[in-house]
Order: sequence, then C-alpha cells, then structure tokens
Amino acid sequence: MPKSVGRYAGPWGFRVFARGAVRLTRAPVPARAARMTVSYRTMGPVLEMTREEFEELVAEALDRIPPELTRLMDNVAVFVEDEPPSDDPELLGLYEGTPLTERGEWYAGVLPDRITIYRGPTLRFCESREDVVTETEITVVHEIAHHFGIDDARLHALGYG
Repeated sequence: MPKSVGRYAGPWGFRVFARGAVRLTRAPVPARAARMTVSYRTMGPVLEMTREEFEELVAEALDRIPPELTRLMDNVAVFVEDEPPSDDPELLGLYEGTPLTERGEWYAGVLPDRITIYRGPTLRFCESREDVVTETEITVVHEIAHHFGIDDARLHALGYG
C-alpha cells in the first residue's frame, strides 16, 4: 500500500473530507494547551495566540479552498497540534497518507489520511498576526496539495513551499 508523507518546513480540532462532505469536529481543549508561555526566538518574543484562535485560522484557510477542490478531497482529516515531533521542531505542517493520485482498487476500509498543522513553530516563525494568517493559509494549501499528489518541487515552483 503506497504511503506518502509531505512535510512543510493530541488532535483536538479537525475536519474530515469524505467525497465533498465537510464535517468540523471539536473536542475540549485542555487548559494547559490554550496558553502559551513566553519564550524567545533569536529575533525577539514569540507571538501569543490561543489554541482556539489558531484553530479558527486553520478553519478559515480550509474555508478558502474552492468548493470544486473540497468536493474532490476524500478520506482526509485535518488536525491542529501544538508542537511537531521532537526530531523536526521547525515543521509547520505534515501530510501522512496515500495521495489521491496513488489510490487504486486496493484502497478501501483504510483510516483517513492525516494533515497536521503545528501552532508552535508557526508562531515562532512569524513576526505578526498577519504573517500567521498568511503562513497558515500557505501551509494548509501546501498539505492539501500533497493529498492531491503534488510534490514539494512543484509546490515550490508555484510559491507554496
């Protein structure tokens, strides 16, 4: 079974796309996850944004995806997590799954593909709220493109990398 992992340098909020049907599901966010402690990057303080505010930015980025494309998305869930795996701390987003272009007759009864958008690195990378909005939208589009089978080289050429 082909698997693809696209990378862009506790799942609580997610959307599931199943042949055009979009469902937004939210479970409670632990109090500790909604706060961000003050830390510093080399250029200054990290932006502060609650988990709920960041999830809303991801939801808005998903809403801006044209309906013609969301109708084609199939068996994929979008998650927001605070931090990426410790072996890749600057990762902004991650696609894990089988792209639509690689699915065949064997593709049935499998768990949804997973797109994860990471809050911590995005806030550390950006210098303003406007930067966070822009970077979140770019990251969401980048990871959805992997779901459609578009590789990093093509995404970079299109300005999404």
